Amino acid sequence: MIKQDHNIAEKILSGGRPEQPAIFFGDKVLSHRQLRAAAYGWARHLVQGGLNPGDRVGLWAENGPFFVAAYLGIIRAGLCAVPFPVDCGENTLKRMCTATGMKRMLVSPRFRPHVESLTQDLGITIEDESQTAALLPDEQCRFPAVDPRRDLAAVMLTSGSTGESKGVMVTHRNIESNTRDIIQYLELGPGDSTMTVLPFYYCYGTSLLHTHLMAGGSLVLNNRFMFPEKVLDEMAEKKCTGFAGVPSTYQILLRRTHFAKRSFPALRWLQQAGGKLPNPFIQEIRRAFPQVRLFVMYGQTEATARLSYLPPDLLDEKLGSIGKGLPGSHLEVLKEDGVPVLPGSDEVGEIVASGYNVTPGYWNDAEETARFFRNGRLFTGDMARVDRDGFIFIVERTRDFIKAMGNRVSPKEIEEVLSQMPDVVEAAVIGVPHEIWGEAIKAYLTTNKPGQLTVEDVRNYCLGQLPNYKVPEYIEFLPQLPKTANGKVAKEVLRKMAGNKLY
Repeated sequence: MIKQDHNIAEKILSGGRPEQPAIFFGDKVLSHRQLRAAAYGWARHLVQGGLNPGDRVGLWAENGPFFVAAYLGIIRAGLCAVPFPVDCGENTLKRMCTATGMKRMLVSPRFRPHVESLTQDLGITIEDESQTAALLPDEQCRFPAVDPRRDLAAVMLTSGSTGESKGVMVTHRNIESNTRDIIQYLELGPGDSTMTVLPFYYCYGTSLLHTHLMAGGSLVLNNRFMFPEKVLDEMAEKKCTGFAGVPSTYQILLRRTHFAKRSFPALRWLQQAGGKLPNPFIQEIRRAFPQVRLFVMYGQTEATARLSYLPPDLLDEKLGSIGKGLPGSHLEVLKEDGVPVLPGSDEVGEIVASGYNVTPGYWNDAEETARFFRNGRLFTGDMARVDRDGFIFIVERTRDFIKAMGNRVSPKEIEEVLSQMPDVVEAAVIGVPHEIWGEAIKAYLTTNKPGQLTVEDVRNYCLGQLPNYKVPEYIEFLPQLPKTANGKVAKEVLRKMAGNKLY
């Protein structure tokens, strides 16, 4: 009997016909055969480089053939991939490298000098694609066997309740379970290709990589969403059958391009996740593309990617719902006493998930893991109600994070930057509604020299310290920040001060 290979990268790399396209990137086209060869080249190179099964290997690259091959190669070698955002801060990078015991990092050539400057005192070997070893035939590659239930394929960065980036531990079984569920409800096959603008270091973007390659389809990679009309041009030219975005992606397309007026004959589905897209935008998409199936989905990094979806034929009837759990995910909405909310009532509870896609927890953080992962279940921190038919509607998020331009932003990180300004006494950052981005960042400041520090001064300082999407869109000075009885800043008061209007 041939022993089954449980490595998820092998299953993803075996999904397509060898000569069919797997990756489109500008003028480059990689077939499934070529992608497999590149991934195996990295896998063999890493194993021969002295790494042990389960060792963590960093990955710092923009979307492209290099990222896909290196990511799958790391996993195929029985190692654990740790993808970093390309704008990752030095503190987060060093903390995660140290915590994971990382000794090797694969880096896109354009970022190599920057990453080497940040990691020079960490003892990490930096390599780029020029160091890929020649591929041996598959039968000559011997990689460690994995236990899909326990062995990690990746550590994905996300923000924990403390505001610091956390590493979510993702097993081979987590990825396989979630990937097969998504393929099933999207009905993906070898003829599918998706326009990919979401970064692969983000679990939503990674899920596109997993699903389309395992289904034998292809990914059209475009890193230039700052020119959205050009993205749409390529989507039409490459005859993409699908497109995936976060709320701000669709809001930008609907408000700043001719998206709704254009024709995409090959397009058969759209995916939306990463936060709630306001209902009026969903209705606009439905009117513009009545023949296209729009999947509104809900998920968390802690659940690999997806937890639920709303069937497209129920969008009108259940507008605003995140649907029900995936085939492999069981969702409950529980009150504080652990009792499920009454369907069809106004009762609100926390969404609690279980299933093979629920990850083991956070890397090297027992406290945060115990807080959100209990008895095999994920307590999402999202509050919701359930209608009489069992469909879930999120009411609010309990974690204090902002979805700015589709990015999950930690207020604490921005507050720390603001507090570095000599004249700033206190800073508090919240999210406020925004017509285009869904949420925008608003900063409240108190200063020791009222009237001398200007909004422009603050914004310019932030631009020098933070990526654009983390720079506050709105800045307001207050004589003092409202406080709770125990001396903490009362952010709920600030939210009420900001009001519920769209900015």
